[in-house]
Amino acid sequence: MTDTPKSPKIHACSFCGTDKDIVTKLIVGDQAAICSECVELCSTLISEETIKANNLKIAKKKTIDAYNIVEHLDKYVVGQHEAKIVLAVAITNHYKRIFNPPPSGLTIDKSNVLLLGPTGCGKTLLAKSVAKYLDVPFIVADATSLTEAGYVGDDVESMLGALLAKADGDVEKAEHGIIFIDEIDKVARKSENASITRDVSGEGVQQALLKIVEGTTCRVAENGKRKHPQEPLIEINTKNILFIAGGAFGGLGDIIKSRTTGSSLGFGSELKEIGDAHFSNVSPDDLMKFGIIPEFIGRFSSIICVDQLSKDELAKVLTSVKNNFISQYTYLFSIDDIELSFTEDAIEEIVLNCIKLKTGARGLQTEVEHTLLPHMYNISKYKKKGIKQINIDKELVLNPKKLIK
Repeated sequence: MTDTPKSPKIHACSFCGTDKDIVTKLIVGDQAAICSECVELCSTLISEETIKANNLKIAKKKTIDAYNIVEHLDKYVVGQHEAKIVLAVAITNHYKRIFNPPPSGLTIDKSNVLLLGPTGCGKTLLAKSVAKYLDVPFIVADATSLTEAGYVGDDVESMLGALLAKADGDVEKAEHGIIFIDEIDKVARKSENASITRDVSGEGVQQALLKIVEGTTCRVAENGKRKHPQEPLIEINTKNILFIAGGAFGGLGDIIKSRTTGSSLGFGSELKEIGDAHFSNVSPDDLMKFGIIPEFIGRFSSIICVDQLSKDELAKVLTSVKNNFISQYTYLFSIDDIELSFTEDAIEEIVLNCIKLKTGARGLQTEVEHTLLPHMYNISKYKKKGIKQINIDKELVLNPKKLIK
């Protein structure tokens, strides 16, 4: 009977050649061996490639359909039905262009979006909710903090560094992300005529944004840091990054009214409140008179008007949408075994306060926090007294310092 030949003894890793006495563990097979360090390296490489492949298929995996996007937005954003439709179509076309390249000779332009509407009407939330649905990196950049390169402040390329950081350093993932440029109306040209002096925080910012918004290759520092001569720079192509710019554009209504009615504003003229719905009549000429340069307007194919929220809509933001403020605070109180509730007249009073202050939905959380602050501070006293329920009514909204007895 012939003995089965024994496998040769292996004393080192077949991949890196490190001796078994040096490595943490050597896994030996019939003809080869691998050390624990090489196993860890292989695992890391496989994970990185898997993540990269998944990121590239973000939009392909999810059915990008305008109807589905609106359906998702309805869970988080109250009202704004027309704005949701226009935004959803623009975003659908943007990602269709990326993942379905057109035939040779045909070019499909980017579908960047400009959102016009008062403070607290949901502009930022619309953009953020879309990014969440698509599972792409998303950042908000404040236009008022931006300047031209070489001047004090954040140069426009800093947005790309922040987006790269949001994508955990994955360039390909960042190149399919969304950047929301807030307060874009605050970088309007100071006058309709070209400025003699350098306007580095107004028209200068618009000029600096042109190439990035349209599509170009920029070199940015890792992790969103400021550029440094000794730091390595990473190239990012912006041609597939969706840019959404938003602003309140205070005073634009007067410009639209002047054009559509032929009236001009001045001494002796009757000043009438311009409803935000009038933004739907906005034209590129109106935006240019406001101070947005024509080249910048041309980079945004979709101009969307977002309306001021009504009283009923603000109440829904407070109580009905997904992740609403009432549910958040109800949960916080439940941690201490206290049931929190609000009466209808309390909700109405909170909403009316926001309307008076013209803060829109942004002011709702502040109002709720102001109402609940004394109760959150005294929660230990409530527990000692055995109080298990707190019902916030109109009186407690008007007089938040009044405690539960």
